[in-house]
Amino acid sequence: MEFLKVHGAGNDFVLLTDPEPSRDWRAEAPRLCARRTGVGADGLVLSTLVDKDPAPVLEVICINADGSLASMCGNALRCVAWTAAGAHGFTAMSLMMAGVRHEATVQNGHVWVTAEAGEVAPGRVEARWQDARWRFDAVHTGTEHVVALVDDVDAVDVEGLGLLVRNHPELAPVGTNVNFVNPVDPHAVRIRTYERGVEAETLSCGSGAVAAAVIAAHHGVVTPGPVTVHNRAGTPLTVSHNPERPGSYWVGGPVVQSFRGELELL
Repeated sequence: MEFLKVHGAGNDFVLLTDPEPSRDWRAEAPRLCARRTGVGADGLVLSTLVDKDPAPVLEVICINADGSLASMCGNALRCVAWTAAGAHGFTAMSLMMAGVRHEATVQNGHVWVTAEAGEVAPGRVEARWQDARWRFDAVHTGTEHVVALVDDVDAVDVEGLGLLVRNHPELAPVGTNVNFVNPVDPHAVRIRTYERGVEAETLSCGSGAVAAAVIAAHHGVVTPGPVTVHNRAGTPLTVSHNPERPGSYWVGGPVVQSFRGELELL
């Protein structure tokens, strides 16, 4: 079975098109995503074209590296849209993930998808780490996110504090993705993200970028206009309001194919 290794601003995936529906892909994901013994990825993404008339619709399943299902993954959606554009020439399409419809556009080398954001919950959780008290706001952007505004993201122990907050009792049993956001200017922030399901810091997170922009705007440290979200990959994502729907945002940036290969599945 042919696969693509693709990444959206450093958030990398093993991507399969029209996969065998009878196979237990959740069981396969940890093996394929293993960095040392598998292909290596933050997740396994399955893409199926379900309709082309009157407009393209693709069903997308994103399985995290630990085998859990993702309800929303902005970069996985962007990678699927990029792949569909290359395979079919689509420049606009709808993507269904976990029963939610997302719109996508591919233009000028960038891929944009929509994400919905709920209300901000200020101070949703607090945690003590290294003799300091940390305060996190929460916002749902298709999946659970908490955000702490900090002075310098490079000074944060993302792996240690991220794991603590990801499993905080106040957020049980689901847990959350954990973001640390450093405002740069009224139009830009820096971000580091501990991702649930990957159980580690990732180089980029699409839904986390939306959460960062929403909560930074809630605190008035960025303008309501487009926000550039600088990540660990050094490949920023841009978040902007979707004028067609309140509470909806576009998140966009580049997608890159790393390589193409074949899987021999037992």
